[in-house]
Amino acid sequence: MTSTLTPQTHRATLAIGDEATARRISDLLTETLDQGEAAVGAFEGPGGRWDVTFYFADTPNETAIRQLIALATGEDAGRAVTFDTVAAKDWVKATLDELVPVHAGRFVVHGHHDRARVAPNKLGIEIEAALAFGTGHHGTTRGCLLLLGHVLKAFRPRRLLDLGTGTGVLAIAAAKALRSPVLASDIDFLSVKVAAENARHNGVGPFVEVTWGNGFAAPGLREKRPFDLVMANILANPLRQMATPMSQHLAGGARVILSGLLSAQAPAVIAAYRARGLVLEQQIRIEGWSSLLLHKVR
Repeated sequence: MTSTLTPQTHRATLAIGDEATARRISDLLTETLDQGEAAVGAFEGPGGRWDVTFYFADTPNETAIRQLIALATGEDAGRAVTFDTVAAKDWVKATLDELVPVHAGRFVVHGHHDRARVAPNKLGIEIEAALAFGTGHHGTTRGCLLLLGHVLKAFRPRRLLDLGTGTGVLAIAAAKALRSPVLASDIDFLSVKVAAENARHNGVGPFVEVTWGNGFAAPGLREKRPFDLVMANILANPLRQMATPMSQHLAGGARVILSGLLSAQAPAVIAAYRARGLVLEQQIRIEGWSSLLLHKVR
C-alpha cells in the first residue's frame, strides 16, 4: 500500500448548542481566513449538540480565532475554544485498519483487505473509504441493512429506490439479494460517480442505475413510480419534508426504510409519515440513531 502520510496539523474545536450558531461561526471564519489557511467543519452530535472544528496547516493565532468566534456568538464561546495538534499519520492505512467488516444479518460490508473474511453464505458488499458518504460502519447504515434483510424475507419488491444513495451500499445490497433493477439517486455529483463505480465493482452494475437529482425531483423517478420499496438514509429534517412526495411515489402496501435520524427525532418523523398513510412496522436503535421500517396502508 502506498504511504499517504499527512503532516502535523493544528486543530481548534468548539462544542456549541445549535446548528444556526455552528453555521454562523463556520461561515464567519471561512469568509475571514485566507483561502487554504484553514479547513472548517460543523457536525451534529448526539443530543442536538453541534461540534465545530478548524484544521490549520500552520500554528494559528489563538487570540485572533477566539476573537472571531466571540464576534460570531459571544465571549463565552470564544473562551471555550480548545487548541491542540494532530500528529502526522497515514490516515488511509489507519482508516482501513479500523474498518472491520460490518455484519448486518445476511449482509457484510467490508473493504478489499477483508474480502476473504466474508462467509460463503453471506452477501459481501465491498466498499472502500471514499469521499462520498457511507462505508457501512455508521449505525444508520447497519440499521437499514438489517431492515432490508427483514423485508426481503417475506416480500419481493419489483420497483426499488435508494434515495440519497451515498456510496451505494443499500442499492448494492438490494441488487445483490434480488438480482433485479434498483434505482439510486443522490444530490451530490461525487456520490453518483462513486455509487456507480461501487455497483460495478460489486458485480451489480447492470442492475443499479444511479442518477443525480434533488429528492423526488431527480430525473426518472416520476416515470418509474410507483415504488414498492424506498430506502432513504438521509437526515431527519429532509425526511419529514419529503413525506408528502414520498407517499405520492409509493404503490399500495409499499415498504419504506428511513434512517439518518437520532432516536429523539424519530417520533416527529413517524408522525409526519403517519399523516400520509404510512404506519410504523419496526424501529431499530443503534448507537443513538434510529432506523424505521414503515408500510403504506393500501
